[in-house]
Amino acid sequence: MLCFTKEDKEAKLIVPLTPKGLESWLQEQPVSTKNWIANNGFIAKERQICLVPDTQGNISRVLLGISAKEPVVSFSGLAKQLPTAHYKINLHDINKSDHWKIFLYWALDSYCFSRYKKNDALKKPTLYMPDPQVAHYAEGIYLVRDLINTPAEDMGPVQLSEKVKDIAATYGAEFKEIIGDDLLEQNYPAIYHVGRAGHQAPRLLDMHWGDPQHEKWVLVGKGVCFDSGGLDLKPSSNMRLMKKDMGGAAHALGLAQLIMAMNLPINLRLLIPAVENAIDSHAYRPGDVLATRKGLTVEVGNTDAEGRLVLADALAEAVTEKPDRIIDFATLTGAARVALGTEIPVYFTNCEMLKNSLEQGAAMAKESIWQLPLHKPYRSHIESAIADLSNDANTPFGGAITAALFLQEFVDDSIPWIHFDIMAWNVTSKPGSPEGGEAMGLLSCIKMLEAN
Repeated sequence: MLCFTKEDKEAKLIVPLTPKGLESWLQEQPVSTKNWIANNGFIAKERQICLVPDTQGNISRVLLGISAKEPVVSFSGLAKQLPTAHYKINLHDINKSDHWKIFLYWALDSYCFSRYKKNDALKKPTLYMPDPQVAHYAEGIYLVRDLINTPAEDMGPVQLSEKVKDIAATYGAEFKEIIGDDLLEQNYPAIYHVGRAGHQAPRLLDMHWGDPQHEKWVLVGKGVCFDSGGLDLKPSSNMRLMKKDMGGAAHALGLAQLIMAMNLPINLRLLIPAVENAIDSHAYRPGDVLATRKGLTVEVGNTDAEGRLVLADALAEAVTEKPDRIIDFATLTGAARVALGTEIPVYFTNCEMLKNSLEQGAAMAKESIWQLPLHKPYRSHIESAIADLSNDANTPFGGAITAALFLQEFVDDSIPWIHFDIMAWNVTSKPGSPEGGEAMGLLSCIKMLEAN
């Protein structure tokens, strides 16, 4: 639940101050206020707060220390430090173009995944927020976090399908799904074989929204609702967080919701291959050769490289309508985390103009993303002696690149395409970024789409 209201009556004012600004502000205050601030040791150090009481002892104002160089970042963490009350921020001395980010920090600070906790009704401070667009951003990020944080028992292919269906109904979008054996009949063999061992049938979720006259964008998300590694079983330490392996699907759905909520002039299609990479007598095996929707065959070098297999069929379908743009999101490789750590999403693209648009979006969002190259010579690492491709590179190096090159085999060169390889998880808690599921690159994408 977002802690925003459109009502500013009786709101307690939050006053952001630099150390220099504090000196000027104090000159206009009564002696009692000056003494209170001095006695509390408030010097407007970054993120330092001071609750200023009225004559009855109630909070009348909140002073917040901010950085002169990066004032917006100083608001991160504020919502968790304040007592329950209704607040309003004095933004007169803050650049207007930065107001949305300050409101968003409040929302991200207020987030808590409490589905399984008894104290889920805890009261939180609320903030007067007049900009509905920021609420849309926050709702999109909350959706991504909630989906990723939900355990696989309650967020399998069936439950993920129900969530997409509900969102489609909310915004008047068309929804359909192809389930189980129908995947084979309708030529999605890779999705079928990866997911056939799961206790919930594999499926392809498909949503359409928007005016066909507008630019066509297809969003694709890896929806591996739990990844055991298959017969190439992961060690337990690596399996612990694998409820997050549908993080790509969560991102694609979160971005789709943002597009629809903001009514952007986009002809949207969302494709999510939803499976569980499980183990039973039906599990696909190392050494198997799988057919794909495009007609290319893939030798299975490792059953734990399943994400690229389900995405292959989804991407092959995505290109059939000759869209103007394709974006896919996937928690695809540990190699991307080795390269850039857990906090910076990797992206690849086959289009310089699309790269420039995305980087401009990232700059507007003040979000870190990083491009890695689609280095063609590495294509030889995913060759197979008995099939068109191998899903497991013959080298331990450049794993994020070889995975992206695998996916590129299923995307027409003529269609601008972005592939995000994301962590989708905060390994530690920081202001605005609690440990758990996280949206990465989402704001960059929506800012790019808004400016499109």
